[in-house]
Amino acid sequence: MDFNSNKAIYLQIAEHVFEQILLGVWAVEEKMPSVREFAVQLEVNPNTVMRSYDFLQQMEVIYNKRGIGFFVAKDSVKHIKEYKRAVFVEEDLPQLFKDIYLLDISLDELKDRYQAFVDQNFKTNQNENE
Repeated sequence: MDFNSNKAIYLQIAEHVFEQILLGVWAVEEKMPSVREFAVQLEVNPNTVMRSYDFLQQMEVIYNKRGIGFFVAKDSVKHIKEYKRAVFVEEDLPQLFKDIYLLDISLDELKDRYQAFVDQNFKTNQNENE
């Protein structure tokens, strides 16, 4: 995993976990990698992974079965989407709106490009799964 210097590593690890859950790589109630195992896999200090796991527990994305390990929580997808939506609306969307305004991109063009992106990147995957 390549880490970005603009964001704390433990938050980037949490984002990675979010992605794995949202993509279905890690299913609800599935056991997560142990702290040490995940630290080795990501090439980071186990304390950093533990900090990520603590953050994810506070968000109710994962939970700990004492002596067994960490598991993906039942409502993890809901909690992840709520969190990521709030971050997007508060941090990313204002910058996006500014760029759209400064670059004079019409809402019709934006809508058409968005639809083309969805069609190209996601509709093909849905058809394969059906």
